[in-house]
Amino acid sequence: MRGQYNPSHLAVLQDGVAAWNVWRAQRADVKPDLRAADLKKIDLHGANLRSADLYRANLWKANLSGTDLSDADLSSVTMNGADLRDANLSRANLRFARLVGANVANATFSGAHVYGCSVWNLIGAPKDQTDLVITPPSEAPIAVDNIEVAQFVYLLLTAPKIRNVVDTVGKKAVLILGRFTPERKVILNAIRDHLRARQYIPILFDFEVPATKDVHETVLTLAGLSRFIVADISDPKSIPQELTAVVPHRPSLVVVPLLQSGLEPWSMFSYIQRFPWVLPIREYTDLAALLRLFDEKVIEQAERKVVEQLSQPQIAVERLA
Repeated sequence: MRGQYNPSHLAVLQDGVAAWNVWRAQRADVKPDLRAADLKKIDLHGANLRSADLYRANLWKANLSGTDLSDADLSSVTMNGADLRDANLSRANLRFARLVGANVANATFSGAHVYGCSVWNLIGAPKDQTDLVITPPSEAPIAVDNIEVAQFVYLLLTAPKIRNVVDTVGKKAVLILGRFTPERKVILNAIRDHLRARQYIPILFDFEVPATKDVHETVLTLAGLSRFIVADISDPKSIPQELTAVVPHRPSLVVVPLLQSGLEPWSMFSYIQRFPWVLPIREYTDLAALLRLFDEKVIEQAERKVVEQLSQPQIAVERLA
């Protein structure tokens, strides 16, 4: 059972980084004991915490920029909102640590142990995140090179239900694109309900929010998870930008465009239609007519095109001698 921190070590740290670093230089043989210490919002910029034992310490919103935390025990530590810019966490034990909202710009995580680490909404990109060990000590080590996907990879390896969910999403998810104005949302909701009744997993994304880089990236991500896309291009506004971003960069992802009678597609839709995985426009007079023919003209033809795209010849592989 681990105890509390060493009071004398904490007292030196509280004297400031300069005094602490001098003490570390003079006592190179001492492993700092700061277990469960309350260090929230502390300024430790540039501190030498190499090999320190910080198990269960509270470093909430602490300034750890430029800090040397290499080989440190940071297991079960709270570093939510901490500033880790330019920090060195090489080979650190980050098992069950919490880094939600931490700024990790230019930080080094190479060789760190990250099993159970919570890393939602990280800010910035690390300088080095190679060889992150995602397995617990009781298992053979498996390493990945991205801290934000580390735990997901571990779940894929160890949780059959997660693998089944990922597999199911890829086979059954349908992304629905269109304008979410009141009159158009009735159509999109009806499409969603119809797909759901046919055992698909409909994904609706509201384009009434301002179009930003994040929105575009979200649509690209959702498109990558989908079996095909149903795009209502009636009265378009944001959707041209999103289809222009998705279609050229997601080869073989089938798109079924819908258009209500009496309306015209936007002028550049001809560019989208050049891609062989975009089906001809399905024109409908009203919602009842759309739903009546949806299985035959949308789902069946989309599935047929998906199978056709998947059966395209594969790239030849040459075996190296």
